[in-house]
Amino acid sequence: MNQADTAWMLIATALVLLMTPALAFFYGGLVRSKNALNAMMMSFISLGFVSVLWAVVGYSLALTPGNNWIGDLSLAGLNGVGLAESGAIVALTFPHALYMAFQGTFCIITAALISGAIVERMNFKAYMLFISLWSVVVYAPLAHWVWGGGWLADMGAWDFAGGTVVHINAAAAAFVAAIVVGKRSDYGSTSILPHNVPTVLLGAGLLWFGWFGFNAGSALVAGPVAALAFVTTMLAPAATLVVWTFLDMARSGKPTAVGCATAIVVGLVAVTPAAGFISPMNALFLGAIAAVPSYFALVMRAKTSLDDSLDVVAAHGVGGTVGALLTGVFADKSLNGIFDGALFGNPAQVGIQGMAVVTAIVYSGLASFVLLKLIGLVMPLRASRADEMTGLDITEHGEEAYVQVGGASPVESGAAAGSPTRAFTPARADI
Repeated sequence: MNQADTAWMLIATALVLLMTPALAFFYGGLVRSKNALNAMMMSFISLGFVSVLWAVVGYSLALTPGNNWIGDLSLAGLNGVGLAESGAIVALTFPHALYMAFQGTFCIITAALISGAIVERMNFKAYMLFISLWSVVVYAPLAHWVWGGGWLADMGAWDFAGGTVVHINAAAAAFVAAIVVGKRSDYGSTSILPHNVPTVLLGAGLLWFGWFGFNAGSALVAGPVAALAFVTTMLAPAATLVVWTFLDMARSGKPTAVGCATAIVVGLVAVTPAAGFISPMNALFLGAIAAVPSYFALVMRAKTSLDDSLDVVAAHGVGGTVGALLTGVFADKSLNGIFDGALFGNPAQVGIQGMAVVTAIVYSGLASFVLLKLIGLVMPLRASRADEMTGLDITEHGEEAYVQVGGASPVESGAAAGSPTRAFTPARADI
């Protein structure tokens, strides 16, 4: 037992838990005011339902030896998960119970990320059931394959803090959910704008703050690798933000606030699988590279009929894929025992990373499709058209985020009149 490691992991766990409320602010500001509370609740509710299921069964299925495909139930109900450092699937220098909690915060935010693709129209009860089942049926097996000694780990796939397990996994589920649930009733027929851009910036800033625990905490010790992951988590989003700003100005002539917030998230997503494996300078390169495909994925999506409302696929799917592949390009043996990587110095590892990406997309996509169809047999997946038009804050929760003035909030009225709250960014062209 090491007191420094214990103290650091207590802080890291709290930081990652903070990311889910931060995501709520990020998503809540991007939707219309009549759906702000509903969008935020889709994140907050994960703190309850997913946490409970993680303690009861998810942790045991994900992070016990089991077999190559799934863990066993030896730690179900937190049986044997105590205050000693022993009993976990990895060697620890801090209490096993704290490791369980740290890993649980990852499952919580992964489930919450999916909501960005189906805000403003999904039946909240169906959503709660979906993320609850998804955390056990989809997240736990994939976490086992990568972090629990499963077949992807045996194959040699690298994922330092969740590029595959968290971001690509959530993006694949979000893509399927957006298709199965369907697009918003007024999608494409009216201008749908973010109602509170300052809230979006607040959410992005808090996400960046929490992400230091997400990545640096994944070292599981208060040591050099944690420091490396901390620095790369600072630098990669900075580079993404710079490149994104130039792309915004080249395309529209204006650097946008929503574009700034989106760029930060994309850079954080991209560096997540590589954070403890690459040098700080390579983190700058990775973040800069990741900006380009995600930016143009956002531009292209806005021209399609896919109503991935808050661009989960472009930010987390594309960003996570780029980060996972570039982990095989930029990883440095001198930093973390990984190969000494000149550019494309290990093509085989890039191929392994690609296999892990494809596996996450296929499994998460198919399993999410089945879950949604099964849920649709017992309850409606989406709110009624009348409820959508009224706003899900009232119809799903009986509450309002803002006092209404003349049928529309002052913020929403200002946006419709062309006030500075309008977002001039391809990332949110339809929001």
